[in-house]
Amino acid sequence: MSNSVPQPLQSPLLAKGVSAGIAHGFFTRAGGVSKGIYQGLNVGLGSHDNREHVLENRNRVARWFDIDASHLATVHQVHSPDVITVTAPLGDNRPQVDAMVTATPGLALGVLSADCGPILFADPAHRVIGAAHAGWKGALTGVLENTINAMIALGAKRDSIVATLGPSISAKAYEVGPEFVERFLAHDASYSAFFTPSPKPGHAMFDLPGLTVKRLQGAGIHADMLGICTYGDSESFFSYRRTTHAGEPDYGRQVSAIYLREISP
Repeated sequence: MSNSVPQPLQSPLLAKGVSAGIAHGFFTRAGGVSKGIYQGLNVGLGSHDNREHVLENRNRVARWFDIDASHLATVHQVHSPDVITVTAPLGDNRPQVDAMVTATPGLALGVLSADCGPILFADPAHRVIGAAHAGWKGALTGVLENTINAMIALGAKRDSIVATLGPSISAKAYEVGPEFVERFLAHDASYSAFFTPSPKPGHAMFDLPGLTVKRLQGAGIHADMLGICTYGDSESFFSYRRTTHAGEPDYGRQVSAIYLREISP
């Protein structure tokens, strides 16, 4: 984490949109100024980190896209299925939603995560982008499908939308109780495929990434995932669950963002 500039991960699927003026990055902890338990590129305004450090980290993310930080839109995520359409910089306004879409050039959409799934969407053919934050609640209640529908409302076509799930907690690190499992099976009995027995009696390991990609593909789009676990790599990623297990008082958040460039006529 000594690198002075952010070094985001890339999705080969989303990278195909470069020719259409779409840039993206799943940012890690590398390249930030935060210290201590927030070491690195913490962009979480809701954390108790030094606010000036968080703002500088956000500036560094924006500079990676070669834009002003005011054009990097993030929201107040609340584990909802709700999506907004962004047509101008949000400023200090941070709506309580968990996904954004836009067809407005010059805007970047960013979602924060620390175990939950960051999903970036693009329709290069019609120049519409989206970003969603999906923990178990958002994935189950429809934030992914709602993001796709909001993109379609802006002119995207379902068969040309692609999406990638970035670094998130894997099944090997996500133990849940019986009530959790019952909630999912009551929704769809086939979701039993995303639970395996855990060493703790009556508990299970939950494959949130698998469920997320299934929901995306079930919505009729081409989707994949990076397959990287946030819990297991403390050097690269913040993790709410790892922080909880370590008894630490707070945690940082990484950002995943997608940008629709201006294209000269």
